[in-house]
Amino acid sequence: MDVLVIGAGVIGLAVARAAARAGHSVIVAEAEAAIGTGISSRNSEVIHAGMYYPGGSRRAYHCVTGRRMLYDFCASHGVSHRKCGKLIVATNDVELGKIEAIAAQGGVNDVEGLELLGGNAARALEPELACVGALLSPETGIIDGHAYMLALRGDLEDAGGVIAFNTPVVRARRSAGQWDVTFGGQDGGAFVFDAIVNCAGLNAQRVARTIEDYPATRVPRLVLAKGNYFACAGKPAFSRLIYPTPVDGGLGVHLTLDLAGRMRFGPDVEWIEQETYAVDGARADSFYARIRSYWPGLPDGALTADYSGIRPKLTGPGEPAADFLIDAPSQHGVPGLVMMFGIESPGLTSSLSLADEVARSLSA
Repeated sequence: MDVLVIGAGVIGLAVARAAARAGHSVIVAEAEAAIGTGISSRNSEVIHAGMYYPGGSRRAYHCVTGRRMLYDFCASHGVSHRKCGKLIVATNDVELGKIEAIAAQGGVNDVEGLELLGGNAARALEPELACVGALLSPETGIIDGHAYMLALRGDLEDAGGVIAFNTPVVRARRSAGQWDVTFGGQDGGAFVFDAIVNCAGLNAQRVARTIEDYPATRVPRLVLAKGNYFACAGKPAFSRLIYPTPVDGGLGVHLTLDLAGRMRFGPDVEWIEQETYAVDGARADSFYARIRSYWPGLPDGALTADYSGIRPKLTGPGEPAADFLIDAPSQHGVPGLVMMFGIESPGLTSSLSLADEVARSLSA
């Protein structure tokens, strides 16, 4: 088939690669001038193990399956990564119950190697840590997200796929069993495709409304949850990622490492009404309090505003987190159309597995 993939972030690139390797002719339409300029370049670059998500959910399945695929992909393609592991820490008895529940969920989700540790055992691994207990996740890691996207692009192009930059989708409609798609941009125009996959991330709902045959009632609401990150100066105090127990809307202000070993903290959860990426330095005050609950040695003045990202959520404050939403022809009844909504964390980790599901739905 002639397949149009909308969006050249990590999900769009993975889907396009899978479709091209399945024998389809693939064009990726990207509104910006480069790959991965949105959600894909504004995250923690963590390879998640998969213990947080409800059993039987898409997030649980694709995170665990995708994580295994991703480590293999990194090894075979020379993508920089490190399986550094992480500790989810409890600083009181209530949080201890929470990490025990996370460990149990990890068992349901088939996550390998999880181990509950007492406070002394956790501090033996990370002497700067303050906690009464922790859950060790040895399968968690970090990745060079841009290098990963470049490798996906390389496979896509090797399989005959192409990316059209500065090419927004203006409208699409069914005609004679195919999709007539109109593009904007300098090289825009009208082209015909057999199938469309909407991987537009924060713009997925807007793009969905340009596809005339897709029922407007099926477009979910978009809730923007901004996550702010702060860099931390000085020599790294930890060799693993350190996570508190989860909070409403996210996994809490955690310590991550980049591949050079530098520390950064985030993201928090800031519910916003419109897209904005400025980081308010005053939010550092709350970061210090949260971080010092598990790292009391954080020096004054060590945090500086770094960057932010926005999660494309389908649910708001106080609501249960929504699962990944993949709306395929078997659900909505429109041939040759797959819509992807709410692909937030662990989207990067899940990307190869998600892509396989979408590629299968194109051939169904």
